[in-house]
Amino acid sequence: MRPKALFVLNASSYDLIYGPEERAAIAELCEVMAPPQTKESLAAAPSLLREAEVIFSGWGAPHMDAAFLAAAPALRAVFYGAGSVKAMVSEALWQRGIVVTSSWGANGIPVAEFTVAEIVFSLKLGWHYVLAGKREGRLPAKRAVPGLYGSTVGLVSLGMIGRMVAERLRAYEVKVIAYDPFVKAEAAAALGVELVGLDEVFARADVVSLHTPWLKETEKMIQGRHFALMKRDATFINTARGAVVDEAGMIEVLQERTDLMAVLDVTYPEPPKPGSPLYTLSNVVLTPHIAGSLNQECRRMGRYAVEECRRYVRGEKLQWQVTEAMAATLA
Repeated sequence: MRPKALFVLNASSYDLIYGPEERAAIAELCEVMAPPQTKESLAAAPSLLREAEVIFSGWGAPHMDAAFLAAAPALRAVFYGAGSVKAMVSEALWQRGIVVTSSWGANGIPVAEFTVAEIVFSLKLGWHYVLAGKREGRLPAKRAVPGLYGSTVGLVSLGMIGRMVAERLRAYEVKVIAYDPFVKAEAAAALGVELVGLDEVFARADVVSLHTPWLKETEKMIQGRHFALMKRDATFINTARGAVVDEAGMIEVLQERTDLMAVLDVTYPEPPKPGSPLYTLSNVVLTPHIAGSLNQECRRMGRYAVEECRRYVRGEKLQWQVTEAMAATLA
C-alpha cells in the first residue's frame, strides 16, 4: 500500500522545490492526504498529522519536537527537500527512529558550480578590474595575473562540496592543495589533491576557497593571521558560513592589504550590520547568499526527495539519509 503523505513547508518553498513533475511522482508513490500545509496551519489543525506516515518538507519546516510527534503517531519518514535539517530535527525525533533524508547533495551542486566560476574569474583578477573600473571611471590597464595554467587553488575542508569543487577543477590545469585533518592522504590523492596544513593553504594558494561547516569547534577558525599569509593579489572565497571566519581580523588585514580580494557569499551576521566595512572596502565583493539552490535549481532538491521516497517505498538502501551525528554538520 502507498504510505499516507503530507507536504509541510512554506508555501513559497513548496512551489520552488516541488514542481509539477515532482508532485506527480509523489502522487504515484504516496497517498497525499491534504493540500500542502505550513507549520502554522498544522498548529491550528494538528489532527491532519494523525495518519501521516511520511512528510515531504523543505524550507519552513516545523520543529518536530515531542509535541509535534505526539500529534503524528504514524510518522515513519521525513524527506527534506533542502539542505540543513538542524531547525527541524529534535532529540524526540531521533529517539522515535524516524527516517530523515535531506537533499543536501543536490544543494551542494550549485555551490560547487558557483565556487569554480569565482575561482576561474579570480585567477584572472576579474574582480580587481571590475571594481577598479567603477572606482576610477575608466578601463583599468592590464596587469600581471595568476591565470589558470599552473596556478594553485587552496581548499579548506574536503567535505562533499569541497570534493565537488576539486573534481570540477580537474578540467583546469591548476594545482589543488587542501587542508582537512579528517581526510586521509590516499583519499585526497584520488581527487588529485595535495593535503597540507592550514597555514600552508593560505601561504601557497592564489585562490583560497572555504568549505568548512559551522560548528562550535570551527567558529573563527580562519583568523586574521591567515589572511596576512596570503600571496600578493590572492583571493579568498567563502561560500560556507561567515561564522567560520574571524571577521574583525579579516577586515583588519584587508584594510592593510588592498592587493587581496575577498569574495563573500556568506557573512556573520548575515547580512552584515549597517556600517560594516564589508560594504565599503574596495577589495570586498558581497553577494547575498546566492551560491546554493535558487529558483529552478531547487527542483533538483525536490527530485532528490522523490528518489529517496521511491527507495524507501521499495525497501532499498537510502542514499541521502541523515543521522543524528550528521545533522549538526550539514550547512
